Amino acid sequence: MPTLQAVSETIRHAILMAAALFAAGCALSPSSDQAAPAIPTTANTTTETVTAKSVHRSPAQERASKVALLLPLSATGPTGAIAKGMKQAAELALFDGGSSTVQLIVKDDLGTPEGAIAAAEDAIKEGVELIAGPLFSSSVKAVAPLAQRANIPVLAFSNDAQVAGNGVYLISFLVTQDIDRVVAYCVGQGRKRFAALIADDTYGQLMGAAFRQAVSSHGGSIKVFETYPAEAGNAVLEPARKLVEGMKRADADGESVEALFTPGSADSLSNLGPLLTYAGLDSNRTKLIGTGAWDLAGLGRETAFIGGWFAAPEPRGWQEFSEKFGRIYGAAPPRIATLAYDAVTLVVQLSSNERGRRYTAATLTQSSGFHGADGRVRLKSNGASQRSLAILEVQKLGVTIVDKAPAEFDPG
Repeated sequence: MPTLQAVSETIRHAILMAAALFAAGCALSPSSDQAAPAIPTTANTTTETVTAKSVHRSPAQERASKVALLLPLSATGPTGAIAKGMKQAAELALFDGGSSTVQLIVKDDLGTPEGAIAAAEDAIKEGVELIAGPLFSSSVKAVAPLAQRANIPVLAFSNDAQVAGNGVYLISFLVTQDIDRVVAYCVGQGRKRFAALIADDTYGQLMGAAFRQAVSSHGGSIKVFETYPAEAGNAVLEPARKLVEGMKRADADGESVEALFTPGSADSLSNLGPLLTYAGLDSNRTKLIGTGAWDLAGLGRETAFIGGWFAAPEPRGWQEFSEKFGRIYGAAPPRIATLAYDAVTLVVQLSSNERGRRYTAATLTQSSGFHGADGRVRLKSNGASQRSLAILEVQKLGVTIVDKAPAEFDPG
């Protein structure tokens, strides 16, 4: 990723003095998009305005592009830490961009649809041209009609594809892309026969459907498909045993399974590895594959996952962002803080256009996309995002890149 303009020492000092340290939360799990945080229920909102240069504003700065950032800042626990980290990442992107033409108006949406509506209404009255956020899909759904009536685009942080479209663009990571990328790579490596072991919950059903679609579209076949109870634990043992038995039958028929899709989550992956080994899986013959949820420290401690492949951004971008964030704020960022950074980076890159032409559908969905902390991202006309993903291989200590992220998007 090309390096953005460095933050000056004066600005760094200002950030350090203004920002309170926070206890960094871990990344949201896929299902946590629907989680109910511990937050107030009143619909009062608070506002904070941030610009790259907040003192002695020039006439040009007075004509700055106003952009709202909606986050559940009053939430407690991990949700509050994530929201605070995303706010800090957004401010960092504003200062990195060095633009004095963007005015970031930060509002607490309380993590509820009602709070998001109140925050969005306030932002629209203040003349914002774009809304970044909210985080939860229910809040995005609530805000969408207001923004659409005001002709204001929304760059949402939710990973729920059902809320995309009609002026709502998801800048988040969509698991369907992870799955398509890793399946395509497997087929390209001559591994065309697949099996799957997926949690039996709503998100697992989404991943299962995306997996079936990806295998079909890339000319592969699924030989065994098993699900396990979402609570995981020992309940995975029987489905894992049935999976391995099915794979042995496929082997006897001359249709050996060449790749096993086990997406999992941070909690379930720690149980899946030993159970698959106990059930008799030979991971030397069958390549394990997964999604970006595999991007976990210590996954290689489980022997079954060593050598496995998953799709994710190249690690360097996150490492550079995380190190910079830590130097400035004194704490590690939550993993999804890059979404807020990317949203504001995009805003800054488009802010030089004239008002009314800055954040149109055409400019937001330009075919070349934008450079963000996690590499290239392109917004599509249907509201989904497209990320440039690499294929990473799990090692005993960390990961290695086996197929680089594409430098350019396919024009189509």
